[in-house]
Amino acid sequence: MQRNVLHSSLLSAAFSIVFQMICRVLTFAINAFIVRNVGREVLGIMNVRLLLLESTLLFLSREAFNRAGLSATTQQRDKCSWAQLINQMWLTVPTCAVICIPCIYIWLHLLSPVDERFNTQYQFGCYAMALSCVIELCAEAPSFVTQVFCFVRLRIILNTLYILVRSAVFLWIVINDKSAAINAFALAQLVSTATIILGNYGFFYFYIRRFNEGQERRDIYSKQEFIKNGDGNDFPFKKITDFLPGFMENDGKFLNTELQSLTLSFVKQGVLKQILTEGEKYVMSVSPVLTFSEQATYDVVNNLGSLAARFIFRPIEDSSYFFFTQTIARDIELHKQNRDNILQAAKVLRNLSLAVTSIGLLALTFGQSYSHTILLLYGGPDFVAGGLPQRLLQWHCLAIYFLAINGITEGYMFATNTSKDIDKYNYLMAVFSVSFLILSYILTSWLGPVGFIFANCINMFCRICYSTRFIFRQYKPTGLNPLLGLLPGKWFAMTLLATGTFCKYLSYCSTPILVFFIYGFLSVVCCLIVWTIENSDLVKLAWRYGRRLKTD
Repeated sequence: MQRNVLHSSLLSAAFSIVFQMICRVLTFAINAFIVRNVGREVLGIMNVRLLLLESTLLFLSREAFNRAGLSATTQQRDKCSWAQLINQMWLTVPTCAVICIPCIYIWLHLLSPVDERFNTQYQFGCYAMALSCVIELCAEAPSFVTQVFCFVRLRIILNTLYILVRSAVFLWIVINDKSAAINAFALAQLVSTATIILGNYGFFYFYIRRFNEGQERRDIYSKQEFIKNGDGNDFPFKKITDFLPGFMENDGKFLNTELQSLTLSFVKQGVLKQILTEGEKYVMSVSPVLTFSEQATYDVVNNLGSLAARFIFRPIEDSSYFFFTQTIARDIELHKQNRDNILQAAKVLRNLSLAVTSIGLLALTFGQSYSHTILLLYGGPDFVAGGLPQRLLQWHCLAIYFLAINGITEGYMFATNTSKDIDKYNYLMAVFSVSFLILSYILTSWLGPVGFIFANCINMFCRICYSTRFIFRQYKPTGLNPLLGLLPGKWFAMTLLATGTFCKYLSYCSTPILVFFIYGFLSVVCCLIVWTIENSDLVKLAWRYGRRLKTD
Protein backbone atom coordinates (compact mmCIF):
# COMPACT_ATOMS: atom_id res chain seq x y z
CA MET A 1 0.00 0.00 0.00
CA GLN A 2 1.38 3.41 -0.97
CA ARG A 3 0.83 5.25 2.28
CA ASN A 4 2.46 8.44 3.41
CA VAL A 5 3.96 6.95 6.55
CA LEU A 6 5.30 10.20 7.99
CA HIS A 7 1.94 11.90 7.42
CA SER A 8 0.05 9.01 9.03
CA SER A 9 2.46 8.94 11.97
CA LEU A 10 2.01 12.66 12.59
CA LEU A 11 -1.76 12.37 12.29
CA SER A 12 -1.74 9.47 14.73
CA ALA A 13 0.37 11.44 17.20
CA ALA A 14 -1.91 14.49 16.96
CA PHE A 15 -5.10 12.52 17.59
CA SER A 16 -3.43 10.45 20.31
CA ILE A 17 -2.44 13.58 22.19
CA VAL A 18 -6.03 14.83 22.11
CA PHE A 19 -7.27 11.43 23.24
CA GLN A 20 -4.76 11.28 26.09
CA MET A 21 -5.82 14.76 27.22
CA ILE A 22 -9.45 13.63 27.39
CA CYS A 23 -8.43 10.52 29.34
CA ARG A 24 -6.34 12.51 31.80
CA VAL A 25 -9.13 15.02 32.46
CA LEU A 26 -11.61 12.21 33.16
CA THR A 27 -9.12 10.28 35.28
CA PHE A 28 -8.23 13.27 37.42
CA ALA A 29 -11.86 14.17 37.91
CA ILE A 30 -12.75 10.61 38.93
CA ASN A 31 -9.72 10.35 41.23
CA ALA A 32 -10.66 13.60 42.93
CA PHE A 33 -14.21 12.31 43.36
CA ILE A 34 -12.96 9.05 44.90
CA VAL A 35 -10.52 10.77 47.27
CA ARG A 36 -13.17 13.17 48.55
CA ASN A 37 -16.15 10.77 48.65
CA VAL A 38 -14.90 7.18 48.94
CA GLY A 39 -11.39 7.23 50.39
CA ARG A 40 -7.75 6.96 49.39
CA GLU A 41 -7.49 3.28 50.33
CA VAL A 42 -10.09 2.32 47.72
CA LEU A 43 -8.30 4.47 45.15
CA GLY A 44 -5.05 2.69 45.96
CA ILE A 45 -6.63 -0.74 45.44
CA MET A 46 -8.14 0.22 42.10
CA ASN A 47 -5.44 2.42 40.56
CA VAL A 48 -2.41 0.54 41.84
CA ARG A 49 -3.31 -3.12 42.39
CA LEU A 50 -6.12 -3.81 39.84
CA LEU A 51 -4.78 -1.61 37.04
CA LEU A 52 -1.37 -3.18 37.57
CA LEU A 53 -2.96 -6.57 36.91
CA GLU A 54 -4.55 -5.29 33.70
CA SER A 55 -1.33 -3.65 32.56
CA THR A 56 0.67 -6.80 33.23
CA LEU A 57 -1.71 -9.10 31.35
CA LEU A 58 -2.16 -6.88 28.29
CA PHE A 59 1.48 -5.93 27.94
CA LEU A 60 2.86 -9.44 28.27
CA SER A 61 0.16 -10.87 25.99
CA ARG A 62 0.12 -8.24 23.24
CA GLU A 63 3.26 -6.14 23.03
CA ALA A 64 5.63 -8.69 21.50
CA PHE A 65 3.12 -9.93 18.89
CA ASN A 66 2.21 -6.39 17.88
CA ARG A 67 5.78 -5.14 17.48
CA ALA A 68 6.88 -8.20 15.54
CA GLY A 69 3.83 -7.91 13.30
CA LEU A 70 4.53 -4.25 12.53
CA SER A 71 8.04 -5.12 11.43
CA ALA A 72 6.79 -7.98 9.26
CA THR A 73 4.35 -5.77 7.35
CA THR A 74 7.22 -3.73 5.93
CA GLN A 75 10.56 -5.49 6.14
CA GLN A 76 9.30 -9.06 5.46
CA ARG A 77 6.34 -8.56 3.12
CA ASP A 78 7.54 -11.25 0.74
CA LYS A 79 8.09 -13.73 3.57
CA CYS A 80 4.95 -13.32 5.66
CA SER A 81 1.35 -13.41 4.44
CA TRP A 82 -1.60 -11.56 5.93
CA ALA A 83 -3.19 -14.88 6.89
CA GLN A 84 -0.11 -15.68 8.98
CA LEU A 85 -0.22 -12.24 10.58
CA ILE A 86 -3.87 -12.67 11.56
CA ASN A 87 -3.13 -16.11 13.00
CA GLN A 88 -0.23 -14.55 14.88
CA MET A 89 -2.43 -11.85 16.41
CA TRP A 90 -4.91 -14.46 17.67
CA LEU A 91 -2.15 -16.11 19.67
CA THR A 92 -2.54 -13.22 22.09
CA VAL A 93 -5.83 -14.69 23.38
CA PRO A 94 -4.55 -18.09 24.60
CA THR A 95 -1.35 -16.39 25.75
CA CYS A 96 -3.36 -14.04 27.95
CA ALA A 97 -5.54 -16.89 29.24
CA VAL A 98 -2.46 -18.85 30.30
CA ILE A 99 -0.81 -15.83 31.94
CA CYS A 100 -4.04 -15.09 33.83
CA ILE A 101 -3.73 -18.28 35.91
CA PRO A 102 -0.48 -17.50 37.75
CA CYS A 103 -1.20 -13.76 37.86
CA ILE A 104 -4.59 -14.16 39.56
CA TYR A 105 -3.08 -16.55 42.09
CA ILE A 106 -0.28 -14.10 42.86
CA TRP A 107 -2.64 -11.12 43.15
CA LEU A 108 -5.01 -13.00 45.48
CA HIS A 109 -2.61 -14.97 47.67
CA LEU A 110 0.97 -13.68 47.51
CA LEU A 111 0.77 -9.89 47.36
CA SER A 112 0.20 -7.76 50.45
CA PRO A 113 -3.41 -8.33 51.58
CA VAL A 114 -6.18 -5.76 51.36
CA ASP A 115 -8.39 -4.79 54.27
CA GLU A 116 -11.03 -7.38 55.18
CA ARG A 117 -13.79 -4.90 54.30
CA PHE A 118 -12.74 -4.90 50.65
CA ASN A 119 -11.59 -8.51 50.28
CA THR A 120 -14.70 -9.83 48.48
CA GLN A 121 -14.81 -6.90 46.08
CA TYR A 122 -11.07 -7.20 45.48
CA GLN A 123 -11.40 -10.88 44.51
CA PHE A 124 -14.20 -10.07 42.07
CA GLY A 125 -12.11 -7.21 40.69
CA CYS A 126 -9.15 -9.49 39.95
CA TYR A 127 -11.30 -12.03 38.06
CA ALA A 128 -13.13 -9.26 36.19
CA MET A 129 -9.90 -7.56 35.09
CA ALA A 130 -8.49 -10.86 33.81
CA LEU A 131 -11.66 -11.66 31.87
CA SER A 132 -11.78 -8.17 30.35
CA CYS A 133 -8.20 -8.58 29.09
CA VAL A 134 -9.02 -11.88 27.36
CA ILE A 135 -12.12 -10.34 25.77
CA GLU A 136 -10.25 -7.25 24.61
CA LEU A 137 -7.57 -9.34 22.89
CA CYS A 138 -10.26 -11.02 20.79
CA ALA A 139 -10.23 -7.75 18.84
CA GLU A 140 -6.45 -7.65 18.46
CA ALA A 141 -6.53 -8.78 14.81
CA PRO A 142 -8.76 -5.93 13.52
CA SER A 143 -7.03 -3.52 15.89
CA PHE A 144 -3.67 -4.47 14.34
CA VAL A 145 -5.09 -3.92 10.86
CA THR A 146 -6.29 -0.43 11.79
CA GLN A 147 -2.74 0.39 12.86
CA VAL A 148 -1.03 -0.99 9.75
CA PHE A 149 -3.50 0.58 7.29
CA CYS A 150 -3.47 3.91 9.16
CA PHE A 151 -7.11 4.01 10.28
CA VAL A 152 -6.04 6.69 12.71
CA ARG A 153 -9.36 8.32 13.53
CA LEU A 154 -11.11 4.98 14.00
CA ARG A 155 -8.60 4.01 16.69
CA ILE A 156 -8.98 7.33 18.49
CA ILE A 157 -12.80 7.25 18.34
CA LEU A 158 -12.96 3.70 19.72
CA ASN A 159 -10.46 4.42 22.49
CA THR A 160 -12.33 7.58 23.46
CA LEU A 161 -15.64 5.72 23.49
CA TYR A 162 -14.01 3.03 25.64
CA ILE A 163 -12.94 5.61 28.25
CA LEU A 164 -16.30 7.39 28.22
CA VAL A 165 -18.29 4.18 28.70
CA ARG A 166 -16.02 3.00 31.51
CA SER A 167 -16.24 6.35 33.30
CA ALA A 168 -20.02 6.61 32.89
CA VAL A 169 -20.71 3.09 34.19
CA PHE A 170 -18.37 3.56 37.15
CA LEU A 171 -19.82 6.90 38.21
CA TRP A 172 -23.42 5.70 37.78
CA ILE A 173 -22.85 2.78 40.17
CA VAL A 174 -20.75 4.68 42.72
CA ILE A 175 -23.15 7.62 42.95
CA ASN A 176 -25.89 5.15 43.93
CA ASP A 177 -23.71 3.04 46.24
CA LYS A 178 -20.33 4.38 47.38
CA SER A 179 -19.53 1.17 49.25
CA ALA A 180 -19.44 -0.77 45.95
CA ALA A 181 -16.69 1.31 44.34
CA ILE A 182 -14.35 -1.62 43.59
CA ASN A 183 -17.19 -3.72 42.14
CA ALA A 184 -18.22 -0.71 40.07
CA PHE A 185 -14.67 -0.37 38.77
CA ALA A 186 -14.58 -4.03 37.72
CA LEU A 187 -18.02 -3.98 36.07
CA ALA A 188 -17.19 -0.77 34.22
CA GLN A 189 -14.06 -2.44 32.86
CA LEU A 190 -16.04 -5.41 31.54
CA VAL A 191 -18.77 -3.29 29.94
CA SER A 192 -16.34 -0.89 28.27
CA THR A 193 -14.36 -3.78 26.77
CA ALA A 194 -17.43 -4.61 24.69
CA THR A 195 -17.00 -1.29 22.85
CA ILE A 196 -13.59 -2.46 21.57
CA ILE A 197 -15.04 -5.71 20.21
CA LEU A 198 -18.22 -4.25 18.70
CA GLY A 199 -16.47 -1.15 17.39
CA ASN A 200 -13.64 -2.93 15.54
CA TYR A 201 -15.65 -5.77 14.03
CA GLY A 202 -18.65 -3.55 13.34
CA PHE A 203 -16.59 -1.02 11.44
CA PHE A 204 -14.82 -3.61 9.27
CA TYR A 205 -18.07 -5.43 8.55
CA PHE A 206 -19.47 -2.31 6.86
CA TYR A 207 -16.14 -1.23 5.41
CA ILE A 208 -15.48 -4.57 3.70
CA ARG A 209 -19.04 -4.75 2.38
CA ARG A 210 -18.68 -1.35 0.72
CA PHE A 211 -15.11 -2.12 -0.33
CA ASN A 212 -16.31 -5.16 -2.28
CA GLU A 213 -18.99 -3.26 -4.20
CA GLY A 214 -16.51 -2.17 -6.86
CA GLN A 215 -13.60 0.13 -7.62
CA GLU A 216 -15.77 3.15 -8.42
CA ARG A 217 -17.72 2.87 -5.19
CA ARG A 218 -14.50 2.23 -3.27
CA ASP A 219 -12.86 5.38 -4.59
CA ILE A 220 -15.85 7.46 -3.51
CA TYR A 221 -15.80 5.84 -0.08
CA SER A 222 -12.08 6.48 0.39
CA LYS A 223 -12.51 10.15 -0.46
CA GLN A 224 -15.66 10.91 1.45
CA GLU A 225 -15.49 8.90 4.66
CA PHE A 226 -13.75 10.09 7.80
CA ILE A 227 -11.19 7.27 7.68
CA LYS A 228 -8.17 7.71 5.41
CA ASN A 229 -6.80 4.39 4.12
CA GLY A 230 -4.12 5.27 1.58
CA ASP A 231 -5.16 4.37 -1.95
CA GLY A 232 -7.17 1.34 -0.74
CA ASN A 233 -6.15 -0.81 -3.71
CA ASP A 234 -4.49 -3.65 -1.81
CA PHE A 235 -6.72 -4.07 1.23
CA PRO A 236 -6.46 -7.88 1.55
CA PHE A 237 -9.63 -8.71 3.52
CA LYS A 238 -12.71 -9.73 1.54
CA LYS A 239 -15.03 -10.81 4.35
CA ILE A 240 -15.29 -10.24 8.07
CA THR A 241 -14.36 -13.88 8.83
CA ASP A 242 -10.90 -13.18 7.39
CA PHE A 243 -10.12 -11.62 10.77
CA LEU A 244 -10.59 -15.00 12.45
CA PRO A 245 -7.73 -17.55 12.70
CA GLY A 246 -7.53 -20.07 9.88
CA PHE A 247 -10.29 -18.55 7.72
CA MET A 248 -8.20 -16.41 5.37
CA GLU A 249 -6.69 -18.09 2.32
CA ASN A 250 -3.12 -19.09 3.11
CA ASP A 251 -0.65 -20.83 0.79
CA GLY A 252 2.02 -21.19 3.44
CA LYS A 253 2.23 -22.52 6.97
CA PHE A 254 -0.32 -21.57 9.61
CA LEU A 255 2.35 -19.51 11.41
CA ASN A 256 5.49 -17.87 10.04
CA THR A 257 8.72 -19.24 11.52
CA GLU A 258 10.76 -16.05 11.16
CA LEU A 259 7.96 -14.02 12.67
CA GLN A 260 7.85 -16.40 15.63
CA SER A 261 11.57 -15.92 16.18
CA LEU A 262 11.23 -12.14 16.16
CA THR A 263 8.25 -12.39 18.50
CA LEU A 264 10.23 -14.43 21.01
CA SER A 265 12.90 -11.75 21.01
CA PHE A 266 10.29 -9.12 21.81
CA VAL A 267 8.73 -11.36 24.50
CA LYS A 268 11.95 -11.41 26.50
CA GLN A 269 12.35 -7.70 25.99
CA GLY A 270 8.71 -7.04 26.90
CA VAL A 271 8.93 -8.79 30.26
CA LEU A 272 11.89 -6.68 31.24
CA LYS A 273 10.35 -3.47 29.92
CA GLN A 274 7.16 -4.10 31.89
CA ILE A 275 9.19 -4.47 35.08
CA LEU A 276 10.95 -1.21 34.33
CA THR A 277 7.71 0.60 33.47
CA GLU A 278 5.66 -0.56 36.45
CA GLY A 279 8.51 -1.44 38.78
CA GLU A 280 7.49 0.86 41.62
CA LYS A 281 3.98 -0.62 41.66
CA TYR A 282 5.38 -4.14 41.80
CA VAL A 283 7.61 -3.17 44.71
CA MET A 284 4.67 -1.55 46.51
CA SER A 285 2.52 -4.62 45.92
CA VAL A 286 5.09 -7.23 46.93
CA SER A 287 6.36 -5.55 50.11
CA PRO A 288 4.41 -3.50 52.66
CA VAL A 289 6.50 -0.38 52.00
CA LEU A 290 3.44 1.83 51.73
CA THR A 291 -0.16 1.47 52.85
CA PHE A 292 -2.89 1.56 50.19
CA SER A 293 -3.66 5.13 51.28
CA GLU A 294 -0.03 6.16 50.75
CA GLN A 295 0.02 4.25 47.47
CA ALA A 296 -3.00 6.28 46.36
CA THR A 297 -1.18 9.52 47.25
CA TYR A 298 1.87 8.41 45.30
CA ASP A 299 -0.32 7.34 42.37
CA VAL A 300 -2.12 10.70 42.23
CA VAL A 301 1.15 12.63 42.30
CA ASN A 302 2.74 10.21 39.84
CA ASN A 303 -0.16 10.62 37.41
CA LEU A 304 0.02 14.38 37.69
CA GLY A 305 3.76 14.33 37.17
CA SER A 306 3.39 11.98 34.22
CA LEU A 307 0.98 14.17 32.27
CA ALA A 308 3.63 15.10 29.72
CA ALA A 309 4.79 11.49 29.42
CA ARG A 310 1.27 10.15 28.97
CA PHE A 311 -0.36 12.57 26.56
CA ILE A 312 2.70 13.96 24.75
CA PHE A 313 5.73 11.67 24.97
CA ARG A 314 3.95 8.30 24.66
CA PRO A 315 1.88 9.16 21.54
CA ILE A 316 4.97 10.67 19.92
CA GLU A 317 7.01 7.59 20.85
CA ASP A 318 4.40 5.18 19.44
CA SER A 319 3.96 7.14 16.21
CA SER A 320 7.71 7.61 15.72
CA TYR A 321 8.28 3.89 16.31
CA PHE A 322 5.78 3.16 13.54
CA PHE A 323 7.49 5.69 11.25
CA PHE A 324 10.99 4.34 11.84
CA THR A 325 9.90 0.71 11.30
CA GLN A 326 8.45 1.73 7.93
CA THR A 327 11.49 3.83 6.92
CA ILE A 328 14.59 1.98 8.15
CA ALA A 329 15.20 -1.73 7.45
CA ARG A 330 16.34 -3.80 10.41
CA ASP A 331 18.64 -6.27 8.68
CA ILE A 332 20.57 -3.88 6.41
CA GLU A 333 23.34 -1.60 7.62
CA LEU A 334 22.11 1.98 7.72
CA HIS A 335 24.70 3.50 5.37
CA LYS A 336 23.77 0.90 2.69
CA GLN A 337 20.09 1.87 2.65
CA ASN A 338 18.27 4.44 0.56
CA ARG A 339 19.89 7.84 1.17
CA ASP A 340 16.60 9.73 1.14
CA ASN A 341 15.18 7.41 3.82
CA ILE A 342 18.30 7.90 5.93
CA LEU A 343 18.09 11.68 5.68
CA GLN A 344 14.38 11.71 6.48
CA ALA A 345 14.82 9.39 9.48
CA ALA A 346 17.75 11.43 10.83
CA LYS A 347 15.85 14.69 10.42
CA VAL A 348 12.74 13.32 12.14
CA LEU A 349 14.79 11.84 14.99
CA ARG A 350 16.68 15.11 15.52
CA ASN A 351 13.54 17.25 15.47
CA LEU A 352 11.62 14.94 17.79
CA SER A 353 14.56 14.82 20.21
CA LEU A 354 14.75 18.60 20.25
CA ALA A 355 11.01 18.98 20.83
CA VAL A 356 10.59 16.46 23.65
CA THR A 357 13.82 17.50 25.38
CA SER A 358 12.64 21.12 25.41
CA ILE A 359 9.30 20.05 26.91
CA GLY A 360 11.15 18.06 29.56
CA LEU A 361 13.30 21.05 30.47
CA LEU A 362 10.22 23.26 30.79
CA ALA A 363 8.63 20.76 33.18
CA LEU A 364 11.83 20.44 35.22
CA THR A 365 12.28 24.20 35.48
CA PHE A 366 8.79 25.33 36.45
CA GLY A 367 7.83 22.18 38.35
CA GLN A 368 10.16 23.20 41.16
CA SER A 369 8.17 26.40 41.75
CA TYR A 370 4.58 25.33 41.10
CA SER A 371 4.35 21.80 42.56
CA HIS A 372 2.92 22.91 45.90
CA THR A 373 0.38 25.27 44.39
CA ILE A 374 -0.90 22.75 41.85
CA LEU A 375 -1.32 20.01 44.46
CA LEU A 376 -3.00 22.44 46.84
CA LEU A 377 -5.62 23.33 44.23
CA TYR A 378 -6.15 19.67 43.33
CA GLY A 379 -6.34 17.96 46.71
CA GLY A 380 -6.77 20.73 49.24
CA PRO A 381 -4.68 21.61 52.34
CA ASP A 382 -5.01 18.12 53.88
CA PHE A 383 -3.58 16.49 50.79
CA VAL A 384 -0.38 18.58 50.75
CA ALA A 385 0.09 18.48 54.54
CA GLY A 386 3.51 17.17 55.52
CA GLY A 387 5.19 18.15 52.25
CA LEU A 388 5.49 14.62 50.82
CA PRO A 389 3.27 15.22 47.75
CA GLN A 390 5.22 18.38 46.90
CA ARG A 391 8.60 16.63 47.14
CA LEU A 392 7.33 13.75 45.03
CA LEU A 393 6.13 16.05 42.26
CA GLN A 394 9.30 18.15 42.28
CA TRP A 395 11.54 15.14 41.88
CA HIS A 396 9.15 13.68 39.34
CA CYS A 397 9.86 16.66 37.13
CA LEU A 398 13.46 15.41 36.86
CA ALA A 399 12.10 12.00 35.82
CA ILE A 400 10.03 13.72 33.11
CA TYR A 401 13.22 15.09 31.55
CA PHE A 402 14.78 11.62 31.46
CA LEU A 403 11.52 10.13 30.15
CA ALA A 404 11.54 12.59 27.26
CA ILE A 405 15.00 11.55 26.11
CA ASN A 406 14.65 7.83 26.80
CA GLY A 407 11.31 7.48 25.00
CA ILE A 408 12.62 8.74 21.67
CA THR A 409 16.13 7.28 21.70
CA GLU A 410 15.15 3.85 22.96
CA GLY A 411 12.09 3.76 20.70
CA TYR A 412 14.30 4.42 17.67
CA MET A 413 16.74 1.74 18.77
CA PHE A 414 13.95 -0.84 19.15
CA ALA A 415 12.52 0.10 15.75
CA THR A 416 15.81 -0.40 13.88
CA ASN A 417 17.55 -3.18 15.86
CA THR A 418 18.01 -6.61 14.31
CA SER A 419 16.69 -9.67 16.13
CA LYS A 420 20.27 -10.47 17.17
CA ASP A 421 20.77 -6.97 18.58
CA ILE A 422 17.46 -7.18 20.43
CA ASP A 423 18.56 -10.45 22.05
CA LYS A 424 21.81 -8.82 23.15
CA TYR A 425 19.97 -5.88 24.63
CA ASN A 426 17.65 -8.24 26.48
CA TYR A 427 20.51 -9.34 28.70
CA LEU A 428 21.34 -5.74 29.49
CA MET A 429 17.65 -5.05 30.17
CA ALA A 430 17.72 -7.91 32.65
CA VAL A 431 20.54 -6.17 34.50
CA PHE A 432 18.59 -2.89 34.40
CA SER A 433 15.45 -4.60 35.71
CA VAL A 434 17.13 -6.34 38.63
CA SER A 435 19.10 -3.21 39.50
CA PHE A 436 15.96 -1.10 39.37
CA LEU A 437 14.03 -3.37 41.72
CA ILE A 438 16.92 -3.55 44.18
CA LEU A 439 17.47 0.21 44.03
CA SER A 440 13.75 0.85 44.49
CA TYR A 441 13.59 -1.30 47.60
CA ILE A 442 16.78 0.15 49.14
CA LEU A 443 16.11 3.81 48.32
CA THR A 444 12.49 3.54 49.43
CA SER A 445 13.61 2.20 52.78
CA TRP A 446 15.92 5.21 53.17
CA LEU A 447 13.97 8.00 51.47
CA GLY A 448 10.36 6.81 51.42
CA PRO A 449 8.32 7.11 48.19
CA VAL A 450 10.86 9.56 46.73
CA GLY A 451 13.21 6.58 46.44
CA PHE A 452 11.05 5.18 43.64
CA ILE A 453 11.70 8.30 41.57
CA PHE A 454 15.45 8.27 42.26
CA ALA A 455 15.71 4.63 41.22
CA ASN A 456 13.74 5.34 38.05
CA CYS A 457 15.98 8.29 37.13
CA ILE A 458 19.15 6.24 37.60
CA ASN A 459 17.71 3.42 35.52
CA MET A 460 16.60 5.68 32.67
CA PHE A 461 19.97 7.44 32.62
CA CYS A 462 21.72 4.10 32.06
CA ARG A 463 19.30 3.16 29.28
CA ILE A 464 19.74 6.56 27.62
CA CYS A 465 23.52 6.08 27.59
CA TYR A 466 23.12 2.75 25.81
CA SER A 467 20.58 3.89 23.21
CA THR A 468 22.42 7.13 22.35
CA ARG A 469 25.63 5.13 21.90
CA PHE A 470 23.78 2.84 19.49
CA ILE A 471 22.41 5.79 17.48
CA PHE A 472 25.78 7.55 17.35
CA ARG A 473 27.58 4.44 16.08
CA GLN A 474 24.80 3.69 13.57
CA TYR A 475 24.88 7.16 11.98
CA LYS A 476 28.64 7.72 12.15
CA PRO A 477 29.34 6.22 8.67
CA THR A 478 26.65 8.47 7.17
CA GLY A 479 28.16 11.70 8.48
CA LEU A 480 24.90 12.57 10.27
CA ASN A 481 24.31 13.12 13.99
CA PRO A 482 20.62 13.33 14.95
CA LEU A 483 21.62 13.32 18.64
CA LEU A 484 22.36 17.04 18.36
CA GLY A 485 18.63 17.48 18.93
CA LEU A 486 19.17 16.52 22.57
CA LEU A 487 21.08 19.76 23.19
CA PRO A 488 18.90 22.82 23.91
CA GLY A 489 19.64 26.13 22.26
CA LYS A 490 21.89 28.56 24.13
CA TRP A 491 19.32 31.35 24.42
CA PHE A 492 16.54 28.95 25.35
CA ALA A 493 18.66 27.50 28.17
CA MET A 494 19.55 30.95 29.46
CA THR A 495 15.90 32.03 29.39
CA LEU A 496 14.88 28.90 31.30
CA LEU A 497 17.50 29.59 33.97
CA ALA A 498 16.43 33.23 34.40
CA THR A 499 12.67 32.65 34.46
CA GLY A 500 12.99 29.52 36.63
CA THR A 501 15.00 31.42 39.23
CA PHE A 502 12.49 34.26 39.20
CA CYS A 503 9.50 31.94 39.74
CA LYS A 504 11.31 30.03 42.48
CA TYR A 505 11.92 33.32 44.31
CA LEU A 506 8.21 34.18 44.01
CA SER A 507 7.26 30.80 45.52
CA TYR A 508 8.95 31.83 48.78
CA CYS A 509 7.09 35.14 48.87
CA SER A 510 3.49 35.69 49.97
CA THR A 511 2.35 36.08 46.38
CA PRO A 512 -1.39 35.61 45.66
CA ILE A 513 -2.03 32.41 43.73
CA LEU A 514 -3.56 34.17 40.72
CA VAL A 515 -0.64 36.60 40.43
CA PHE A 516 1.80 33.71 40.90
CA PHE A 517 0.23 31.79 38.02
CA ILE A 518 0.18 34.87 35.79
CA TYR A 519 3.91 35.34 36.32
CA GLY A 520 4.48 31.67 35.58
CA PHE A 521 2.37 31.80 32.43
CA LEU A 522 4.26 34.83 31.15
CA SER A 523 7.57 33.12 31.94
CA VAL A 524 6.59 30.02 29.95
CA VAL A 525 5.43 32.18 27.05
CA CYS A 526 8.76 34.01 27.11
CA CYS A 527 10.64 30.71 26.96
CA LEU A 528 8.48 29.48 24.08
CA ILE A 529 9.04 32.66 22.11
CA VAL A 530 12.81 32.33 22.49
CA TRP A 531 12.60 28.63 21.51
CA THR A 532 10.51 29.50 18.44
CA ILE A 533 13.03 32.10 17.31
CA GLU A 534 15.95 29.70 17.79
CA ASN A 535 14.18 26.89 15.93
CA SER A 536 12.28 28.85 13.30
CA ASP A 537 12.93 26.25 10.56
CA LEU A 538 11.43 23.48 12.67
CA VAL A 539 8.42 25.64 13.58
CA LYS A 540 7.77 26.40 9.91
CA LEU A 541 8.01 22.69 9.07
CA ALA A 542 5.60 21.78 11.86
CA TRP A 543 3.22 24.51 10.71
CA ARG A 544 3.16 23.14 7.17
CA TYR A 545 2.46 19.60 8.37
CA GLY A 546 -0.17 20.92 10.75
CA ARG A 547 -2.01 22.58 7.89
CA ARG A 548 -1.85 19.36 5.89
CA LEU A 549 -3.29 17.37 8.80
CA LYS A 550 -6.06 19.92 9.21
CA THR A 551 -6.84 19.79 5.50
CA ASP A 552 -7.02 15.99 5.54
